[in-house]
Amino acid sequence: MGQMNSQENSDAYTVVIFRGSTAKPLRFSFPRNFVRKLLIVGCLFVIADLLVISHYVIRTGEVWELAAFRTEAMSAREQTAAFSTAIDDLKKRIVAMKEVNQRLRVMLGIEVHKAGDMVNGRGGEEVPLPEGSAMPSGDKGAGPLPNGNKQGAEGTHEHAPSASIELSRDDLEAVVSVKEGLEWLSKQATTQERILNELAQAAEQRSTRWAATPSIWPVKGWVTSGFGPRISPFTEKPAWHDGLDIGAAPNAPVQAPAQGRVTATGFDPKLGNIVRLDHGFGIETLYGHLAKSLVKEGQRVNRGEVVGLVGSTGLATGPHLHYMVKVNGQALDPNKYILE
Repeated sequence: MGQMNSQENSDAYTVVIFRGSTAKPLRFSFPRNFVRKLLIVGCLFVIADLLVISHYVIRTGEVWELAAFRTEAMSAREQTAAFSTAIDDLKKRIVAMKEVNQRLRVMLGIEVHKAGDMVNGRGGEEVPLPEGSAMPSGDKGAGPLPNGNKQGAEGTHEHAPSASIELSRDDLEAVVSVKEGLEWLSKQATTQERILNELAQAAEQRSTRWAATPSIWPVKGWVTSGFGPRISPFTEKPAWHDGLDIGAAPNAPVQAPAQGRVTATGFDPKLGNIVRLDHGFGIETLYGHLAKSLVKEGQRVNRGEVVGLVGSTGLATGPHLHYMVKVNGQALDPNKYILE
């Protein structure tokens, strides 16, 4: 009997609770197999709790990340819509710039080639087509222009392709539309930059040419003898007058009608004291019968700058200015170069 109790105690765990010195202690015995099973179940519960907690943490992080992605996606859509609106605005500005460039090209005299006008020019008398005759292969009516361009495809009022994107459209379509708009803007910007460079060069040339072209009266007075044939005041015979005689008070200031460089000053037996200016572009002006020249050879002068004083030196019947304009060595009527 004692051996059986000892064997039972060895197969179980006993918990003794002492309640005092006089009270009988309480004994609780648990079989070892039961305790082992209980520990295994507890461990399984702990592991399951850890798995659930880790899964919850991972899922919570994914939810936060998804929320951040959604926020970024909405922000990207809004930015795409803003880019699309900005691209549309830039396209309108480029089209307006093209119209301005077109007008400037016309104003500056830069020829604009219109292929449609040259290719589609037709005319002549029309007669019925003989029976049995076929249409010529090279004439099938108005069709596409060379290089695949259709008539009216380009012009001053060319409309840019629309790149407006609504937030409800697919994101991929929005990106493609913005990309196409940016490519169009890049090409048009390059074209307009080239045209603007041409316009700047043309304007600079026109400006330089204008600054070098005589355009004002060299002296205030009245015309006493015009350009062309006249009766010589000295021989009273027909003669050719290669300039303009402008009567004025003695010592009246003589102005340069355009910017230029003094190429000659001195005395001529017929024209008296003279000043010759070279304005470039083959244009020269000469001022004769001066009382005095106020410039030196090689000096540069601007339009309106005084180059001498009116006199009656040389062959002259009285104080006046002999004003001559030459273009490429040929004397022309100075009246054509006086705008005011």
